[in-house]
Formats: sequence, structure tokens, C-alpha cells
Amino acid sequence: MKTTQLLARYGFKASDVNERYNGHQCHASELLNQTLANISITMDELSFVSEESWVTALKAASFQIERRGGECLVNPTKEELPLSDIDLYMRGICRWMNALGMYTIHSCDGHGRRIPTVGTITRLTRKQLELLQAVAPEGMTIRLRDKAIDLDCGDQKELLLQFAERLYGIINNPSSLIRYEAEQFKNRLIELLSIPGESNNEGEIRQLLRGKLRSITDDLFVDRAGNLCGTIYCGEGPTVLLSAHMDIYQELDEWRTIVQDGTTLRSTKGILGADDRAGIAVILELAHKIHRTNFNGTLKIVFTVKEEVGLIGSRELDPYFLADVDAAIVVDRRGTRDIVTSCMGVIPFCSVEYGMLFEEAGRIAGMEDWKVTTGGSSDAKIFAQTFGIPSVNLSAGYMNEHTELETVDYVATYETATLIESILSHRLIEKRNKETNCI
Repeated sequence: MKTTQLLARYGFKASDVNERYNGHQCHASELLNQTLANISITMDELSFVSEESWVTALKAASFQIERRGGECLVNPTKEELPLSDIDLYMRGICRWMNALGMYTIHSCDGHGRRIPTVGTITRLTRKQLELLQAVAPEGMTIRLRDKAIDLDCGDQKELLLQFAERLYGIINNPSSLIRYEAEQFKNRLIELLSIPGESNNEGEIRQLLRGKLRSITDDLFVDRAGNLCGTIYCGEGPTVLLSAHMDIYQELDEWRTIVQDGTTLRSTKGILGADDRAGIAVILELAHKIHRTNFNGTLKIVFTVKEEVGLIGSRELDPYFLADVDAAIVVDRRGTRDIVTSCMGVIPFCSVEYGMLFEEAGRIAGMEDWKVTTGGSSDAKIFAQTFGIPSVNLSAGYMNEHTELETVDYVATYETATLIESILSHRLIEKRNKETNCI
């Protein structure tokens, strides 16, 4: 096991060897150096030691150095965290939670009889809880009870150590959080990829989506063409339309399975269907979290039918539903990091300025390689040409659509949701002048 990984699991980092606190050797340094001494090795040799030997030495060291009398006696905002007084499986979790600003006052690994628990000085914010839930390894469920956090992992105490590893990973590389969030997103995407629905046969996917949107939209209906239309009110600002299509190019093979290679998903037989279930997954992600962003305005959602056979669903949308829309965002472009603002460079979807807003949103979100480009036909063309709405079509992370080689990179798909959240939360889209059609 790598040294960084082994140390992080139990609440240490390599620099602790020489760390000082108020002019004296800090508690973590004492504990770490005593553990190394018990094995008779240096830090450089730690990678050659088994975790079992490490744990044995660490347990002994916990009683060889001066103890603090219990973590409840320490205010972690003012004093060192007493690692030796914390249950072995909870040390890493407590230290890294404190490093992330979630200050702990007590913890217990459950001793095989109860659910492991961490108590905090103040109740976690929604954002802090979401971070913990995103980082939690598969098999662990995190629940908040006032100032107590239950880490339910059944009889798999190893998950507590994995959780500590992941928390340290966020501290060491904050951008890695998006990878953990994408892991949860992947499961929701796979559910959508498993639902049939070729053009003119979208009933099953529409029913599923209607159920998912019913509790989070303020208005939801199916129009005469079969499009699913919803509205979420978030304030007095601009009205922004999010759109993806429900139909897939051809029916899914009933004998296929979805397999994963790294962050890429593919089908063992026939098309995957990521065109455009990936776009739907992005929009559902945003719909669920929109009230927890700084977006001020109205979010409208359209999941269209029969896009693959001539953009028919979008053509038949009720103009009244779209009359107040200031800007449209379609998620139905292959690849990654494309902001499509025209069809083949001939039919414009929007002004240059509107497209550049998405590049700015990408920079704000730490994704500077989102770039304006030209593309092919999509519902964005209909929103722009038929309804006069400035529109873009964003990459959804899939490749080789309409073939058996179709794949989707679910991290890239999730990053599209991050881009749209950035542009909405930072309020880059404003109400447009309907006479000049400018944002």
C-alpha cells in the first residue's frame, strides 16, 4: 500500500513527522514517530510494511505517548486533535473532517454493536453533508441527526478507512470531489440507459421522467405531441430552458449489458442509448439541485419526442410555453467541452456573446477548455429558428452515437451539469430584449 494512502486511512500525512505546534512536537508527530519506532523503520520504508504490522505498531504507540483524556475535552478549533484518544477506525475521518471545517467533538466506531457516529460542534450545512455523502464509498450510508452523523457501513469497518482516504483526497486535491460526485451520478445515468424508447415509442421513459419530476416541479404536463414539459420557479430573474430528447436511435438489445471501463460505459450489444439519455441525466441533476444554487429566475424543462426522425417534438411545442423563455440550453452534442452555437456555421443558434457566456462559466468552474464551436442539427436549431430563442447545444459526453461502438464518459457528462450549474448560479444569463433578441 502506498505511504500516502496508509497514513491517510489513520489520520496522518507525511509532513507530520516533523510537524510542531506552539513550538513543541505536535501530538500527531509524536504518535507517528512512535509508531515508526515500534516497527524500527523510517518514513521512506513505510511503503514496504503491511497494514497489519502498521496497525499493531500504531495501537501500541497510542498507549506509549501522553494521552489527552478524551476527544470531548478538546476544542478542535483551538487545540490539536488527540488522535490517540479516538477509536482507531475513526481517527482519519475525524482529522480530515476538521481539516475541511467540520469540527468534531466526539466519535465512536460502534464497537461492533452500534452504527459508527461522529458528533460535530455545530450542525452541518447542506453543502457539508452533500460533500460527505458524495465522498462516502459504496456500501456506506450517511445520515444526519442534528449534530450527529451516522456512518452506516454494516459490518464492513474497512469502509471507514476508505472514507478517511477519500476525505484526505479532497483536501489534497479539491478538484477530485467531482469524481466522487460523478460516481453517484453514474448510477442514475445507468438507470436511464436501461429504459427503451426509440422514436415514436417514448412512453416508458416519459413515465419514468414524469415520476422523477413530479415532486420537484411547480408545473408539469405532457403536451399534444408527447413532449414532457415542466417549470421550476426560483425567483424573478430570466427564464432559462433546458432540453434533451427522450427517443433513442433504435431500440435497445434485450440481451445486452452495460459494462464499465474506467469512466467509460458501453453496451455489449447494440447501441448504448447515451444519445440522449446522457442529456436527460444532466438536466435531472440540475432540476434536483437548482433550489440549492444562487439561480434567480425560472427554469423550464422540455424532454422532447421524435428528435431522431426530424426534430419533430421540438417543432410541435406550444409557442405559449416558450413565449417567456430568455435562453435555451440543449444537452445533445457528442464529445466533451463543445459549446455549439450554429448548425455547420451557416444557421446561427445565438449571438457570439451568448456562446461566450458558457466559456466564462467554464473558467469559473475550473474547466477552461469549454469552447464555442459549430455543429450539426439539433433541437437548438428549432428553438433558435422557429421560436427566436438564443440557444446552445452542449456536449453530453457520448461518442459514436447510433452505432454499436457508442460510449459515454460519465465524468464528462457530469461536468456538463457542473458547467450549466455554474452559468445559472453565477447569474450570467439575463433577461433578453425580445425586440433585438439579445441577452
